[in-house]
Amino acid sequence: MLNDTGFDLWADGYDKSVGVSDENNTYPFAGYKMVLNGIYNQVLSHAGKTILDIGFGTAVLTSRLYEKGCTVFGQDFSGRMIELAQEKMPQAKLYQGDFSKGLAEQIRQNKYDAIIATYSLHHLTDLQKVSFLEELRLLLKDGGAIYIGDVAFETRSLLEECKAQTGDAWDEDEIYFVYDELKEKFPEMKFEPLSACAGILTLER
Repeated sequence: MLNDTGFDLWADGYDKSVGVSDENNTYPFAGYKMVLNGIYNQVLSHAGKTILDIGFGTAVLTSRLYEKGCTVFGQDFSGRMIELAQEKMPQAKLYQGDFSKGLAEQIRQNKYDAIIATYSLHHLTDLQKVSFLEELRLLLKDGGAIYIGDVAFETRSLLEECKAQTGDAWDEDEIYFVYDELKEKFPEMKFEPLSACAGILTLER
C-alpha cells in the first residue's frame, strides 16, 4: 500500500537501494538505469520540452531533463521526496498529493510534450492504470507521449515466471504491467523490454 511516511523515511537512501538491485541485475530494479536513460533520450529527441513527472521521487531522471532546459511539473505524495527534488530543480513546479486520488488542479490546467512515470504506477490496480492513462493522454499536446518505465512484462506467463524465481522477495502489494493485456485497451501502445522484469511502455497522442 502507498504510505507517505514509509517513502519519507526511505527517501534519503532510495537512490542507493535502487542502485544495488540494478547492479546485481535482480528484481525489482534490474534494468533501472537503462529504463531511465531510454526515457531521457526519447524525451530529448522530440522538440517539445514541457514535462510532467508522476511520482518523481528524488528526481533522478527529471533533474537531468531539467538541466537540459526542460520545464518540469510533477506530483509526488512524499513531502521529503519533494524537498530533495526541489533542491535539484529550484524552478520546477512540484505538487504534493496521492495521484491515485487525482492530479493537482495546477497540473490539470496544463498540456505537456511528455508525461513520464518511472516505478510509480505499479501502485495502481490494472483498472486504475487504464483510467489514469486515459486521463493523462488528454493532458498531452498533439504529438506528445507518455513514457512509463517500470517493472513490466510482455505476457502474464513471463510475470509468473519472474515471480516464481523471486520467491519470498516478490512484492504482493505491487501490481505490475502486462503489455499483452494493456494493449487490448491501448492497441497503439509500444513496449521495449530492457531486462527480465522491466521495460518502457510508450503511449502517444
